[in-house]
Amino acid sequence: MTVMICGSIAYDTVMVFDGRFKEHILPDSIHMLSVSFLVPQMRRNFGGVAGNIAYNLSLLGIRSEVLATVGEDFDAYETWMRRHDLSLQYVRRIPDSYTAQAFITTDLDDNQITAFHPGAMQQSGEYAVPTDAGVTLGLVGPDSRDGMINHARQLAEAGVPFIFDVGQGLPMFDGESLAVFIEQASWVIVNDYEGQLIQERTGLTPEQIAARCRAYIVTRGAQGSIVYADGKVTDIPPVTAAKVVDPTGCGDAYRAGILYGLINGLDWATTGRLASLMGSIKIAHHGTQSHSFTLDDIQERFHASFGYRF
Repeated sequence: MTVMICGSIAYDTVMVFDGRFKEHILPDSIHMLSVSFLVPQMRRNFGGVAGNIAYNLSLLGIRSEVLATVGEDFDAYETWMRRHDLSLQYVRRIPDSYTAQAFITTDLDDNQITAFHPGAMQQSGEYAVPTDAGVTLGLVGPDSRDGMINHARQLAEAGVPFIFDVGQGLPMFDGESLAVFIEQASWVIVNDYEGQLIQERTGLTPEQIAARCRAYIVTRGAQGSIVYADGKVTDIPPVTAAKVVDPTGCGDAYRAGILYGLINGLDWATTGRLASLMGSIKIAHHGTQSHSFTLDDIQERFHASFGYRF
């Protein structure tokens, strides 16, 4: 089985504000907002949805392909991917551009303010999904607008089941466009905030979204997640993290767990629990690709958390 992950590869500059945004933003003055946060901690990480999911899948023993566009500053990231045996076959360099860059500031309540420069990602729609290369499962994640539209359409037309993960791409799409993605996709995954917006824009309830695909998955952070599938609602419990260090990339780790479950034919209760465990492991580490484990490790942690093995 070849898994194709369509989405961003990006550098994440992560800064930590030793305070709370809400204490420095006046609700009555947001029309004239001008704030500055001192961030004594800063790290530059390898990130982007496609890169993060591919990395997490590799920890689970699954090699995937990444369809993404990067810039001339990609050398350090390329070295990292090669070191971890991540495929670069469908990663395209765009001349005279930067690799996508996210500048993320996190406060003590794990709230985030992000500025994002798309750079080379803006050309992602020019490169088609290689559906003749044995692709049997896909994921369309946050990317350029054209990239998300084209790649979802190409996978759907080729009959390749895929996850639609709108993520940070949500502001680019109205209700009609989102409804098309839902019809094309086999599975739809969102966090609870994204889910509320999708439901408002499309006018669809969670059950109605689930009826248009195989499953609708809603993550809820520390409250776990919910899977709407087969006319049933499965509540997925959270896994308490060893420590809460950095929430950036937890959703991508979760999505890798979902993909693993789909690839291996696991039921939704087990798939969701594995995904939840993946997110809890990631949150205990700085960066989106700094955690590490073997498949045996994750099996033992799963057993310790849930009392059975997958």
